[in-house]
Amino acid sequence: MVTKEELPDCPVATTVQLIDSKWKLLILRNLLVRPWRFNELKKDLEGISQKVLTDSLRSMEADGIITRTVYPEVPPRVEYALSELGESMRPIISAMEQWGIAYKNAKVGS
Repeated sequence: MVTKEELPDCPVATTVQLIDSKWKLLILRNLLVRPWRFNELKKDLEGISQKVLTDSLRSMEADGIITRTVYPEVPPRVEYALSELGESMRPIISAMEQWGIAYKNAKVGS
C-alpha cells in the first residue's frame, strides 16, 4: 500500500495505480455481484495463478478496496467483499462495461 503522499498528482494515474492489472479489474467485476471465496475466484478467473490472486487480494485489502472476513468455522471460511470505497468504484466498472459493449457492437475497422 502506498501512502497518500506517494500517490501520483494526476487523479487518473491514482485510479490506474490502485487497479493496476487486468486481474484486479476482474476481481472487482466479480465482487460487484456478491462476496466471493478465494477458490471461487480462482476457478472463475481463468488463467490467474494462486500467487497473483493472493497478491492482488492482499494489495486491494491494504488499499481499502476490499474486505476480508474470516469466519470461525472448521475449516475456516474466508470471504472477500467490496468495502465502501470499493463499492464507490461501481460507476467506473459500469462505464467500462458499457464502453466495451458499445465497442464490440460497433463495426470496428469499417
